[in-house]
Amino acid sequence: MKEQLNLFGNDKDQSNIVQKPVEVPKENKNEQITYLPQAKWEESYIDIGSLSDLEKVGKSCNSCPLRATCKQVIFGEGRDDAKIMFIGEGPGQDEDKEGRPFVGRAGQLLDKIFLASEIPRPDTYITNVIKCRPPGNRLPKPDEVNVCQNYLEAQIRLLQPKIIVCLGALATQTVIEKNARITRTRGRWFSRHGIRMMATFHPAALLRNEDYKRPTWEDFKLIRDEFKKL
Repeated sequence: MKEQLNLFGNDKDQSNIVQKPVEVPKENKNEQITYLPQAKWEESYIDIGSLSDLEKVGKSCNSCPLRATCKQVIFGEGRDDAKIMFIGEGPGQDEDKEGRPFVGRAGQLLDKIFLASEIPRPDTYITNVIKCRPPGNRLPKPDEVNVCQNYLEAQIRLLQPKIIVCLGALATQTVIEKNARITRTRGRWFSRHGIRMMATFHPAALLRNEDYKRPTWEDFKLIRDEFKKL
């Protein structure tokens, strides 16, 4: 496969490195299964049985102040039987305007990465930790994350993906481990309840720092190879 060197650079290919996934311990002490280490099973919409019904509830949510400051709820997009799930941080101005995740400059770069790594976007499910745009595209606050992670927990439970890709630090800390640092965690496979998880840089970070493009491409080659096995 051509690596599209103008996009990612041409460092040595590391896609053949075999890694054993790290099993991530579940911090939640409930007997019921949770997929996010800080989620509470009883608060994660356990009575809802489909993504479409969950989205209806999410779009009417007013559980935190963010809903009053944005135009619409950007819940998620993709197949409801997708085997691979991508989780970003939160919607930006373009997403809030169009009603879809990852449609701005970062989303356009993500589409190029999908194309280069042979992962068709229509075969994925894409969402964010936060479903409403924070004012001025600021980072979400902990209490906002605490509210929205219940929806994310339910999305994972209903979708049952085989692979989760965390885009950026917030997604990594919400999904993999709350104290994770993206620079140390990225590029490694983790596992929880049979789901393989990997963190990589958010596409917006690549737009700010081109040095992140090569390691992100190395991560996506590993993701690509695992996706092709499904």
